[in-house]
Amino acid sequence: MKCPCCASPDSRVLDSRPANEGASIKRRRECPACGKRFTTYEIVDSVPIVVVKKDGSHEFFDERKLEGGIMRACQKRPVDAGKIVAEIVAELNNGLISEISTKEIGERVMEKLRARDEVSYVRFASVYREFKDVDTFLAELNSMIRARTRRGSKTEKTGEEA
Repeated sequence: MKCPCCASPDSRVLDSRPANEGASIKRRRECPACGKRFTTYEIVDSVPIVVVKKDGSHEFFDERKLEGGIMRACQKRPVDAGKIVAEIVAELNNGLISEISTKEIGERVMEKLRARDEVSYVRFASVYREFKDVDTFLAELNSMIRARTRRGSKTEKTGEEA
């Protein structure tokens, strides 16, 4: 690390400790050339995720938009929307992807909501899939009922509880 006082290209680390709740490392350094001490911070350089929208346009991933949609779907429901948001953001960051479609993000949200709360799932799906009329809405509900019935008959055959 270059010394901010004398511009010497070398410095030695005297002390390192976590900072910002573990999001960065604070390092106390000393320049061997001039003897001055200074502090540096080391952070992870993350690659921004670009979202490809339905119309083909691109924009940077905005966690607040995701959170807003999930919060509306989970309003007055026993679902921890913040946990779902955190899971999806972690998946995106850990997936080492630089570009993702809104379709794929929506499918991930619906998968998580379907597993946690059917009402929240239907609320989100009705907006995400742009249900045009009551028939489309009913078709989705019937699909959920059939899936629940299939799961119920499988657990009866194996003797397990649902």
